[in-house]
Amino acid sequence: MGELVNKCSTCLELGHLNQMATQTVHGSQFAARVSNCETCVEMNKKGKCREKNKGVLLESDYHKSENSSFVHSVINMVGMLIGLGQLSTPYALEKGGWSSAFILVGLGMACAYTSHLLGKCLQEDSSSKNYQDIGEQAFGRRGRIIASTFIYLEIFFALVSYTISLSDNLSLVFAGTRIELPWLHLSTTQILTVIAVIVALPSIWLRDLSSISFLSFGGIIMSLLIFSTVGSIAVFGGVKANKSIPVLQLSKIPEISGLYLFSYAGHIVFPNLYKAMNDPSKFTKVSITSFALVTALYSALSFLGAKLFGPSVSSQITLSMPPHHIATKIALWATILTPMTKYALEFAPFAVQLEHSLPLSMSSRTKTLVRGAIGSTLLLLILALALSLPYFEHVLGLTGSLVSSFICLVFPCVFYLKICWRRVGVAAKVLNVMVIVVGGVFGITGTVSSSRSLIESIQRAHSR
Repeated sequence: MGELVNKCSTCLELGHLNQMATQTVHGSQFAARVSNCETCVEMNKKGKCREKNKGVLLESDYHKSENSSFVHSVINMVGMLIGLGQLSTPYALEKGGWSSAFILVGLGMACAYTSHLLGKCLQEDSSSKNYQDIGEQAFGRRGRIIASTFIYLEIFFALVSYTISLSDNLSLVFAGTRIELPWLHLSTTQILTVIAVIVALPSIWLRDLSSISFLSFGGIIMSLLIFSTVGSIAVFGGVKANKSIPVLQLSKIPEISGLYLFSYAGHIVFPNLYKAMNDPSKFTKVSITSFALVTALYSALSFLGAKLFGPSVSSQITLSMPPHHIATKIALWATILTPMTKYALEFAPFAVQLEHSLPLSMSSRTKTLVRGAIGSTLLLLILALALSLPYFEHVLGLTGSLVSSFICLVFPCVFYLKICWRRVGVAAKVLNVMVIVVGGVFGITGTVSSSRSLIESIQRAHSR
């Protein structure tokens, strides 16, 4: 049964499951696949699954859906990549200087290359279905555990960042509103955030993810709305894009590199996208095209935001926009609604793994109660952390440096070298080692810098 859970739940262990299920044009298909995979585990009692090679694959092949064309795959990958990170790129560019755009572009190229490497790893073993499988393919069970740990860390920190973003934008949408509860020592913004999370809390209890597949288009639409509203502010908002941007601020590079890296976080679901293509040989072209489009969008948004608002640009571009402009209101609501749609889908990998670990003798209703209760507890913990650490740029930068640098840069190269060492040329080995070193340097220096900034912000807040 343990092997069955590991193999059959691979469609759920996606890390950024929300980016697959809420930010792609085929999100409903993936949500349905989640439901089918869970059904597969239950059907095993009736002998509907069979063993093959090292694991267990479905007789009906629930997970195989090789119908994505090149264009569909590009749209899906772009949808996976565009998300929370775009809010912070103008801030990162202004703090690091306009020449830091070369880092943004360079990281985009490096991440496109490591995406290509994941495809090469999948070619080596057709039984590998997702990121964790590649880790296991390279280093056995230890590789799977390490990959899963980083995936769940990224989910957790990303949800904390989303909740901080929710809180920050709520304060502007409801500016002037005052709520006081004598028995609760929270500010109006904190109370509004608690209410918003409570509204989203029931979605954690949903067992059938296909019932929330209507969120499929949410992520990418919200991202495009935010980009469009910033552009409209430049054209119709009365704000002149004439602010100066420093050339380079070297001391800020370690911290902003984490923000840039988080913007390209999506590698966890790339193997699933590869498996969904009707012609996987075009996966490299899909990666190059998608990262080129996303990098162009990030570059345009970062320069536009930095030129519009200069040193006063906030860590989230929406917070710097003119508060009474209609485009600002649209951007703020888009930023608020995005986190509220993600909690259930982000929690899905935890939920299914938890349910599979419960005793088989436990009834379905009891399992639902257990997973719902634990999910609610985790969400409340995330809420508490977000309210205690309302420092969006530092938490997001820490996530990018501590987790995304390894998932996007280091691990794909390490996995590829381990799996394909004998067939890799000298030049390719040197290139991969260079990417590993760059990823490690950005990861370590960025983690130290973001952690220090976070601690300093906490200390300043407590000294007031």
